[in-house]
Amino acid sequence: MPALIENSDALAAAVQQITLSTSDADYIDQLAPVLRDVGRTDRAAQLIQSLTQLSAEREADIERMCSTNHQEFVTSVNQLLRVREGTVELTQEILSLYQEIQASTEDLVEQKKNLVDFRGVRQNIDEATEALNACLDVLRLANQVYDLLAKKKHYAALRALDELQNVHLREVSRYKIADMIEKSVPATQRLIAEAVMTDVNMWLYRIREASQYLGEVAFYHTEMRRTRQKERTEKDEYFGRFKLNSAVELVADENDEFDILNNEETETQVDFSPLLECMHIYETLGRSDYFRAEYAATRRRQKELLIPTTLTLVDEDGADLSSLLESVAGFAIVEKATIRKTDSFRTSVDVDELWDSMCQSTVTLISNALHHVDNDEKLLRIKGRIALFMQTMASWGYSVTSLNSLLLAIFDKYAQFLKKRFSEDFQEIVSTDDYMPMPINSLDEYNKVVNVSWYTPDKDPEELTFPCVLPFSQMYPLCCIDIRNFLNQVYLFSDDYFERSAVIDETLKNSIDELLCEKVCQSLVERLSSQYPGQIVQILTNLEHFETACQELQGLLLQVRRSSISGPIVLAATEQFRAGKKTAEKRIFELVNSKIDDLIETAEYDWMATTSPSDPSNYMQELTRYLSNIMNSVLLGLPTEIKELIYFDALSHAANMILNLPLDPSVKRISPAAVRTLAKDVSFLSSFVDSLKNPILKENLDELIQTVALMQADDQLEFFDVAQRNKKYGMVDRENGAILLEKVTQGAAVVQAPPPATRSDKFDKFATISSRFGINK
Repeated sequence: MPALIENSDALAAAVQQITLSTSDADYIDQLAPVLRDVGRTDRAAQLIQSLTQLSAEREADIERMCSTNHQEFVTSVNQLLRVREGTVELTQEILSLYQEIQASTEDLVEQKKNLVDFRGVRQNIDEATEALNACLDVLRLANQVYDLLAKKKHYAALRALDELQNVHLREVSRYKIADMIEKSVPATQRLIAEAVMTDVNMWLYRIREASQYLGEVAFYHTEMRRTRQKERTEKDEYFGRFKLNSAVELVADENDEFDILNNEETETQVDFSPLLECMHIYETLGRSDYFRAEYAATRRRQKELLIPTTLTLVDEDGADLSSLLESVAGFAIVEKATIRKTDSFRTSVDVDELWDSMCQSTVTLISNALHHVDNDEKLLRIKGRIALFMQTMASWGYSVTSLNSLLLAIFDKYAQFLKKRFSEDFQEIVSTDDYMPMPINSLDEYNKVVNVSWYTPDKDPEELTFPCVLPFSQMYPLCCIDIRNFLNQVYLFSDDYFERSAVIDETLKNSIDELLCEKVCQSLVERLSSQYPGQIVQILTNLEHFETACQELQGLLLQVRRSSISGPIVLAATEQFRAGKKTAEKRIFELVNSKIDDLIETAEYDWMATTSPSDPSNYMQELTRYLSNIMNSVLLGLPTEIKELIYFDALSHAANMILNLPLDPSVKRISPAAVRTLAKDVSFLSSFVDSLKNPILKENLDELIQTVALMQADDQLEFFDVAQRNKKYGMVDRENGAILLEKVTQGAAVVQAPPPATRSDKFDKFATISSRFGINK
């Protein structure tokens, strides 16, 4: 009911407003809301009632007004009637309008309903479109991951996949496609990991293929550093005390930058981007340990493929060895570069383990192939390549001590080849020598021989006249040249990197000792069996100079010694040559004494001769002539002291042999004429010795001269008087003197034939004296 009252009041107000409208437009504007409400609530009757009520009220007002003013009332009635007519017309129009509005309202409601339905459908379409676009974006990003993967942009693909998983999939998480893509993410990550691993493996393959060239470039760089260090040493000897890779050399060479891994001159470029990208991707995936282990295993397999099963060292250009060392060097350089360019990816332990393994395999291969090498020059080239390899790798911080044993083995073999070659040279020199003083035809030739030989000439070269001869034979300077060459070639082995100085010094000393003792000294001593004094003399002269050469060589070895071992160097060959010289001297003594024996054996003394010849015996003349000739020809080249020693021994031996002639047991008696003949020969020999103007040599004849004088003495009893004997016959042997006096006495007795009584008295007296000295008749 209250609602009805409210509606009536609202209609009344609306009707009031309609009546107060000043224009048809305002009237319609006021009527339209009322008609709209009427169409909804069926309030048309109420509207009509309100309008009727308004009309009645107006009529009442009109009547009231007419009662007071009829004319006006009539007028008003007329007006009212007109109004009424208009109202009726208006009512009809309103009803017609109401019907039209009602019809349009129904259409409007239908349209509104359709609009609401259309808006729901459109919202669904918009939501579906938005969802579809979101899914399409996700699919596009998913496809983009595979596109980036196909373009080798692995890290970009991984970033896109991460963005897809953590951002875009959350926006479409309510859709099934999100679950499908989410399930495919691990597989895609594996694809990215496999793809980047494939790239790394391809990169490792290319690195392995390029390792040899990389090692070749590294060797070239080391050669350049050697050249620069040599040039610095030539300019300043101070740099010669420092080896390659020393701190001083590295500082001096730091201005010459050379990047082995990226160098335009050598066209080398090692890009670590694939490795760094793979490391980053596996780190992002949380699989760094797996990648590190897989990479290490791959490098170990590549290391095994790098080392060949066999190696030849006998090829002319050394290609096999160079290829092996360059490949190992390139492989190891990449490992060091990997450590420097990454952080804790490759540990020093892993790299050093690979390096030690490669070094051991390399040493084994070279050691097994060494026995095929039969030439010291090839060994020197092999050592040179290994030394270059060691210097190169030392500059990269690798330890090369494991290769020292290989160098030592190569050096031992090298020294053996040198000894064999020089042994043959020495043998040929010794066997083909003419054992004659070496002729020199010019000053230039003389200077060359003196420079290569350990020989100090007695005269200045300006004082010499050419042609001339040197005291030694041609073998001596040739051996000196070979000794110097041997020394140079042994030390040539240590020029680059071989640090075993003590081994070189000891090997050199022992080798030279062996060569000189066995191939020179022993060969010369064996040739002393010759029967030619001239050859023996020349051998003695050569031995004398070789002894001097050994002494000089000891000083030279001490001077060039590179080890820190102190103390002098003593060659056993020095004593060997000294002993050989004594053997040669003895052999000369033997030959000279043998000749003296032969000459003295030709002596034909008639010990019971009654007359003596006016000239010395023929054998004595031959003897002195022989001694003179041998000293002035055969022994002329010997040093003065040796010559005097030979003279001294020869004269001593001759004196003894001459003295033995009358002492021979077959000689029973010696006549005074025979004594005079012997005395004449001894005097001739004494005069010959005097002509030599050497008082020491004359002492060899003292016993012989005094014995002959005793045999000629008038008073033989003086010999048995100690004081007289020491004064006149101090050099005479007591027993020999007594025997000769007895022979002379008996010979004189036979020649003179004295009376029996006198002879008997003399014999009895001599027998008494002889028995006193213990001499039997």
